[in-house]
Amino acid sequence: MEVSARTATLELAETFVISRESSDTAEVVFVEVRHGKVSGFGEAAPIDRYGENTESALAYVEENGDLLGDDPFALEAIEQRLPPGEWAARAAIDAALHDLQGKLVDLPVWRLLGLEREGPPTSWTIWLGEPDDMARRATRAVDFARLKLKLGARDGRDVERVRAVREVTRAPLQVDVNEAWTFDEAGDALPQLAELGVAYCEQPLPAGDPDGARLKAASPIPIYVDEDCHRLSDVATCAERAHGINIKLAKSGGIREAVRMAHAARALDLGVMLGCMVESGLGIAAATQIASLCHHVDLDGNLLLAEDPWPGVEFNDGIQWPSDQPGLGVREEVPDPR
Repeated sequence: MEVSARTATLELAETFVISRESSDTAEVVFVEVRHGKVSGFGEAAPIDRYGENTESALAYVEENGDLLGDDPFALEAIEQRLPPGEWAARAAIDAALHDLQGKLVDLPVWRLLGLEREGPPTSWTIWLGEPDDMARRATRAVDFARLKLKLGARDGRDVERVRAVREVTRAPLQVDVNEAWTFDEAGDALPQLAELGVAYCEQPLPAGDPDGARLKAASPIPIYVDEDCHRLSDVATCAERAHGINIKLAKSGGIREAVRMAHAARALDLGVMLGCMVESGLGIAAATQIASLCHHVDLDGNLLLAEDPWPGVEFNDGIQWPSDQPGLGVREEVPDPR
């Protein structure tokens, strides 16, 4: 098999703000794995928080492409040959191989995996801002069944933000603090969020915070962890500090590991959330293939873009549907040079 990769810049429709940073663009890597005349594609969305970027992802693909061998169906052997680390790059390789497999046997990936096509409705992210601004943006999200509110401004107004949004919508709400609260701040905010009908809180404490288990026991609403949970080896530990986990392909290394994580979490009676980074339809298409394994879905990354270079994921009735076409079912839309 021949492997190639290239970087791309995705333009967001609006500045995206979380507790750690704000951004107007996202840098990703597109990977192509070619077998004969057929190509499979995958996307790497490296996460700075974990020391990965497009340069390191690109280098990983270029340095390890020869390890894939000649059999696109030998996923277990390929996974064992690839060195650990650079999980976003590995996720792109994994997605490209699944895309290639589907095209070779003329089946969508979700059917290759033996899964259902339909998953839960996706949430829509209301990025961090002033309370009235977040409420204003919430009123525009009429096509979404639930809203995810980014919190963690460290200004003591996070509950005010949720209250402002609740005043303009009855949609189910979830919040994502991105590690920004202390134990005392979380202990103060969570009961108030429960009164506002918030379904669950994502990553209120910094990853590895020793008070995680104590907060889980005290919280009136479920705690989900994101930055605490990367791969299968993290799931059991997360069960001690959370009621659920957020799986992202860019953290796990791809579809295969994400499936293992979902089954392990369910076996431990944990809730399973499927999340994403800011990604094009290529990255979101890979995640949608396993959405039916999850209780909650947060796959709006491509919908945040000014223009999606990889259309094909169908957004209908609040659900991000995987394509019924072979492979991942998306094709790159080449810009008109005129």
